[in-house]
Amino acid sequence: MTRLPALAAAGAGLALGLTGCASADSATSEQTLTVLAASSLAGTFTDLAAEFEGEHPGVDVKVVLDSSATLAQQAIEGAPGDVLATADRATMDRARTGHGTQSAPRQFATNVVVLAVPKDNPAGIHAVGDLDRDGVDYLTCVPTAPCGAAAAALLEKDGITREPVSQEVDVKSVLAKVEAGDADAGLVYRTDVTASAGKVTGIDVPGAADSPNTYWVAITATSKQGSLARAWIDFLTGSHGRAVLTTAGFGTVG
Repeated sequence: MTRLPALAAAGAGLALGLTGCASADSATSEQTLTVLAASSLAGTFTDLAAEFEGEHPGVDVKVVLDSSATLAQQAIEGAPGDVLATADRATMDRARTGHGTQSAPRQFATNVVVLAVPKDNPAGIHAVGDLDRDGVDYLTCVPTAPCGAAAAALLEKDGITREPVSQEVDVKSVLAKVEAGDADAGLVYRTDVTASAGKVTGIDVPGAADSPNTYWVAITATSKQGSLARAWIDFLTGSHGRAVLTTAGFGTVG
């Protein structure tokens, strides 16, 4: 199993093009399944990819991580990939409208935005309202990313008027800076707090549980690995996939 940053996807295009000509529907001993996944799915999809490979000898699952908006645009532009998993419905809908997917999207999880603070919490932040205090530096994702769009809506709803000091490309970037103490707080997903293994503390955001982010998956328009892509989606949405997602802190459907 291989994890790639999204920028590597374009550079790997030639290699994937060479391997992609052998489809999952034809008998081959070596097959590659490329999964384009929102960065908040990193740990979960890494674990599931390893298990999927164990159940499908000769298959290499490449998990390409980036913001949902970036990956959806790559799918629309025909970048190599077999499965697209996004952290909201709007991004998946853009990919589908732009002919970046060939199958109807399926919802497989939910997630909730929380406020993360460093373990030692030097700024003394205990509630979302503390973000409006002078001298508090907090981060969000860019508005085009699902985590950024959700954060902006919640901050407005909760009456926070101070702007973030930075808007990061994806939720993993926000989490990394909070863990390192480079910011007093950051709006991330509940699953990111779980994945931090105690490096950050999560604080509930009022209203977040009432409008969780929903996660969607579909086969990309350029996929030549139809059978494998469908098998991955069935694995993800099946009982074991749901159990892995639940352990990571996601809500599940079905």
